[in-house]
Amino acid sequence: MRKRSRPDTAEVGRLMQWLRQHEDEMATLLAELVAIPTENPPGRDYRACADVLEDRLRREGLECERFETSKQTEKTGDSPVCLIGNYGRGERVLYFHGHYDVVPAQSPEQFQPIRKEHFLFGRGSCDMKGGIAAMLYAILVLKECGAEIDGKIALTLVPNEETGGDDGSAWLASEGRLGRNGIGMLLAEPTSGVVWNANRGAISLRVRVLGKSAHVGLQHQGENAFERMHRVVHRLGELKREVEKRVTSCAVGTEQAQNSILMLGGQSGGGTNFNVVPEECWFTIDRRINPEENLKEEKDRLIAVLEACKGEGTPLEWEVLQEGHSSECRRDEDLGEALAGSVKAVTGEAPRFEMCPGLLEVRFYGA
Repeated sequence: MRKRSRPDTAEVGRLMQWLRQHEDEMATLLAELVAIPTENPPGRDYRACADVLEDRLRREGLECERFETSKQTEKTGDSPVCLIGNYGRGERVLYFHGHYDVVPAQSPEQFQPIRKEHFLFGRGSCDMKGGIAAMLYAILVLKECGAEIDGKIALTLVPNEETGGDDGSAWLASEGRLGRNGIGMLLAEPTSGVVWNANRGAISLRVRVLGKSAHVGLQHQGENAFERMHRVVHRLGELKREVEKRVTSCAVGTEQAQNSILMLGGQSGGGTNFNVVPEECWFTIDRRINPEENLKEEKDRLIAVLEACKGEGTPLEWEVLQEGHSSECRRDEDLGEALAGSVKAVTGEAPRFEMCPGLLEVRFYGA
């Protein structure tokens, strides 16, 4: 947190030596975290994982605040828990941020961590319990090596990132506890070696189109929800062609496009049998919004198309599955320059700065 033009080579070497000496400790902690199946959905074993993390923070001599929402996860009865561990003194705070929930596993064996030399495999080892272990040991190496910092580092650990941040980062933000006195924030998501300094926003919907069931031989007595859905999708296709002409000025990866995104039918379904007029059909809309666009305006445009279809006689309804703002930070901010310098000092190469193709919780700090 002290401003300097470039990292001190001797200090970098000293810190890296300490970290290498503690590799087995880091791997042991990571294996313990991976073994806790914090799948989301449905949101299980949050307390168990938070207990391990809180105990470790306190044993390492870090101050730790624990926040539990009163809301219980519907299917598991577990309460979301947020932790903020602090190191240092002063008003200015640099935040390290991570989530301990993971996407559902394909088999229980994925929660049995396997170590192969310098690698550890298991559900969540990359996204992002490995990042949590890395951030904790980044703090510990500064503490143990007596590095001077002008302010505090706060390690914020949250659940529910995989489903939009409710009762995690969004809850902390609503309580005024997220990013308090912050001068910057680093998020240790897996980026394949680039720095994400921007992210797309998202608005995702599920649309249900209604009809009336009848046997195929009497289809004239029914109302075909599939055919009605086709008309709705056609209208949305017109909007899709318009919005996907827009491009972002942010740098993107070689496999990404700079165009804005409107994807139809990521999931879809309906009907009961091949010989029955479908009474209901449904599909999803996934709108990814570049930083230059406004989330509310783009959501309103989507809803306007659905409202127009409804007004023209197509019975339908919709629900919002997720909603999140885009965000962007200049790469030449002090923190960006410091991060790029540190990456180069360790790897020998300066990192590329790109926009993340999905949502990031940096958006809550940006707000």
